[in-house]
Amino acid sequence: MIWLRLYRAAGSLAAPALRRMLARRVATGKEDPARVKERFGITELARPPGRVIWFHAASVGETMSVLPVIQAMTSEILLTTGTLTSARLAAERLPAQARHQFAPLDHPGWVKKFLEHWRPDAAVFVESELWPNMLDMCDAIGIPRILINARISARSAANWRRVPSLARRMLGPFRYIHAQSAGDAANLRALGVKDVLEWGNLKFFAPVLPADPLALAAWRAALPGMHWLAASTHPGEEALILEAHHALLAEFPELVTVIVPRHPERGAELAALTGGTRRSVGEAPIGGKIHLADTLGELGIFFRAAPFAFIGNSLVGFGGHNLIEPAMLGCAVIAGPHLENFSEAADLLRGAEILSEVTDAATLAAAMRHWLRHPELASKAGLAAQACFPAGDLPARLAALIEQTALA
Repeated sequence: MIWLRLYRAAGSLAAPALRRMLARRVATGKEDPARVKERFGITELARPPGRVIWFHAASVGETMSVLPVIQAMTSEILLTTGTLTSARLAAERLPAQARHQFAPLDHPGWVKKFLEHWRPDAAVFVESELWPNMLDMCDAIGIPRILINARISARSAANWRRVPSLARRMLGPFRYIHAQSAGDAANLRALGVKDVLEWGNLKFFAPVLPADPLALAAWRAALPGMHWLAASTHPGEEALILEAHHALLAEFPELVTVIVPRHPERGAELAALTGGTRRSVGEAPIGGKIHLADTLGELGIFFRAAPFAFIGNSLVGFGGHNLIEPAMLGCAVIAGPHLENFSEAADLLRGAEILSEVTDAATLAAAMRHWLRHPELASKAGLAAQACFPAGDLPARLAALIEQTALA
């Protein structure tokens, strides 16, 4: 179809610009220089014998949600992602029969090289990580594709409806599409997708974030007293958190506000903004100060220790980060109004009347003050949040479906 031909031609012509973009990302620490060739579809990993199933996820959130499915598989697994943090997570959490590669950029030649090397028996795409060349070449080679935990907003669905032929070409050939919520399923059906599976949201079934007991004990011992957590924050949010922190110091002079930026490389920049101490350089929290936990892989520690947490990317309007991770660890949750990426989880917490929603520094300070004054209520809210996300068999159910598709 013409849309795909134009996209493919544009991708081929864009190769020099894509190479320059990757060089800039290497220079700024956003790509691994030793592995950047994987972005061109080149790998030193050998394809294992037998059946190989390829999972493609965007970043940390999608990787976390799909790990239980991968762990339930019996086939050899290849996981591709696009970020350094997701690669580190994969190195720590993937089972023995799985390996990780950075996803090739959606350039036709690079995708072709990638697929010819791995020859997957099935391709599993997670949430909304859909790239035209990847999908089209899977179809051309005869690789069955599946979409799991599919997420599509009403706004995105409206945009797709402007190009119905492209929507049919992208979504129609999926053997199965599993939607993460009833709303997502309705939006997919509005685009002509039939037989959408509504088995639940994988993010509700992710394992709890890990925490080394000794590291958790050391962190608790390092805290000088009362503290709270702001997790996965983005530019613009830290200034509001700092304002809320200062508003509470008269009543709680030894309060420690722990900020975990979504991108730890911003640690030096945030230290200049907040005047806070930094975990990455070995500095301890100080009463009355901001402490920047500018490290990776430690949220399991911080959520377990904090009485309540603000979840970032929700005050600045980019859709919110994972509300489920703190809730599953019994941590009471505060969030801004922009929770589009986790609307179902937010609705569950709202339904239990335990999601504290804020809009600015003043309302954030008010929410903090309430729970700092009443820690028993924060503890009760955390336990109620934990009860919103029970365990289940969805990962095993999806794993069986994928194995069956690869065998067909």
